Amino acid sequence: MNANTTVRFSLTALAGLILSGCLQIMPMIAPKVADVEPGISADFPYERQFAEVHGHRMAYVEAGEGDPILLLHGNPTSAYLWRNVIPQLTGAGRVIAVEMIGFGASDKPSIDYTFEDHARYIAGFIEVMDLTDISLVMHDWGGGVGLDYAARHPDTVKALIFMEAVIRPMAWSEATLPERLMFGSLRDPERGFEIAAEDNYFVEQMLPMLSGRDLTDAEMDAYRAPFPTVESRRPVAQWPREIPIGGEPVDTVQRIGANYDWLVASDTPVLLVYAEPGMIVKPAFREALQADLPRLETAFIGEGLHYIQETLPTLIGQVVADWLSELPS
Repeated sequence: MNANTTVRFSLTALAGLILSGCLQIMPMIAPKVADVEPGISADFPYERQFAEVHGHRMAYVEAGEGDPILLLHGNPTSAYLWRNVIPQLTGAGRVIAVEMIGFGASDKPSIDYTFEDHARYIAGFIEVMDLTDISLVMHDWGGGVGLDYAARHPDTVKALIFMEAVIRPMAWSEATLPERLMFGSLRDPERGFEIAAEDNYFVEQMLPMLSGRDLTDAEMDAYRAPFPTVESRRPVAQWPREIPIGGEPVDTVQRIGANYDWLVASDTPVLLVYAEPGMIVKPAFREALQADLPRLETAFIGEGLHYIQETLPTLIGQVVADWLSELPS
């Protein structure tokens, strides 16, 4: 081994130590939301039902009657994310909170869990459930998957509601340095799997860090339940690699870019529910959306990070229900 090789190994080891330190420190220094809604419940008083989609079971819960309001979660959550939002929406329609394939109580088949996989299963779920006149309420990767469905089935979708959602391709310059370090490492084929699946970082660290408050033991247990093993966390580990950022992955960037172009050109009503400082929907991101989508309506709900359903769920539900009630029938 020559000196240059030794230096490279030393620098790699040093970089790994720095990254590990950052990943451990970030949850400890993450900000907390000052005005958390009182009385947030850990209870999930809904019985899961199942629909067979492409030969596998997809779990969902539902409440209310009328036109469907389909709630789409992201990574690493489930229908449980919407537990305190659902009661505010039941007067506005038939609320259905589906759990993406590999998440919640849905099956975990041996697939790659790419964006294409999730889009195919959600489209299949909607077809099996025979849903029309849908209002899509989307968070995180639920935004990318829901928008993909809307772009391909515009006659089935009545309205789009986004919050902290993947909507368009992004640049690394839009992320802070800690975010670049974190998501850059999560996208690494080997190190990313170790962090997300072996260390269960998304559930144990990122979820509480970006919720803006200390989640209770009961809440953490509910979020942990779908992912008891390293193998069960493969879907969680794959999602960061699908983020359309810096031009990669090329197929996903192109597809999400085309979906965003459809959104800009369509006349489907769109609501953006946002909090500040946010993680995805930061001021510059929001301003770009407003410039591209003159019809975009926005609703500012206050202080929040990424999992805003864990700090202001009642307000989110009320804002969405009120907006839906004002749409032309």
